[in-house]
Amino acid sequence: VRLQVQNVEKPLYRGTFHCFQSIIKQESAFGLYKGIGSPMMGLTFINALVFGVQGNTLRALGKDTPLNQFLAGSAAGAIQCIICCPMELAKTRMQLQGTGEYKLKMKLYKNSLDCLIKIYRKEGLRGINRGMVSTFIRETPSFGFYFLTYDCMTRYLGCEAEDSYVIPKLLFSGGMSGIVSWLSTYPVDVIKSRLQADGVGGVTQYNGILDCVRKSYHEEGWRVFTRGLTSTLLRAFPVNAATFATVTVFLMYMRSEDNLRECEPGPVIQQPSSL
Repeated sequence: VRLQVQNVEKPLYRGTFHCFQSIIKQESAFGLYKGIGSPMMGLTFINALVFGVQGNTLRALGKDTPLNQFLAGSAAGAIQCIICCPMELAKTRMQLQGTGEYKLKMKLYKNSLDCLIKIYRKEGLRGINRGMVSTFIRETPSFGFYFLTYDCMTRYLGCEAEDSYVIPKLLFSGGMSGIVSWLSTYPVDVIKSRLQADGVGGVTQYNGILDCVRKSYHEEGWRVFTRGLTSTLLRAFPVNAATFATVTVFLMYMRSEDNLRECEPGPVIQQPSSL
């Protein structure tokens, strides 16, 4: 987020690792965890919603085809924007608060919930949903590629339940799915972050998505749309490897229980195997 929104004329960070080092040096290791309250509150519901909607949509579509995997994933991505947008707004505002300060001189927001409450009081529902359109544009195709990639990878690697290497294969498939997902719509994420950060400090720069795209490109060129990509991909692989592997292994275990047979077929993958 900090790399995506920093001022190009007076940049604070030269790149991912310099940003990492600077935060630790200036704000201590706790600076790396600013805004963690928002994901902690929202990610549980987001993942439950995403995998639930994806599975039910895939069942409703009938056939397990690559196109249906993409459509089911896209539907899941679109619906979870309701939670994702406010969550990321609070996360962005908290992460930008007190940039470069070891001890905050003036704390505008106490925590993520306080951040959302203050934004709501000042700007109403419109303020809480700032960046909703850009979030929708990012998440809809992104989750389509997310589930499609995972399905293709697990089929290609032959992820059988009895395979002794099934866990490493699932981890690799999930990690690659996260990377493909982010690469597919990353420029939109840059725009979303800029729109959600806009107005911090009382200064508004952008009138909307197109205005943000135009001004960002005019001032910084096409490279602006890849700002922070390295840190995003470094995060994407382990996070999504753990997410997909955990969900898949959990479903494999639950399906082995006789009293939960009605759960089949599951929301993640319908392989021509014991998965």
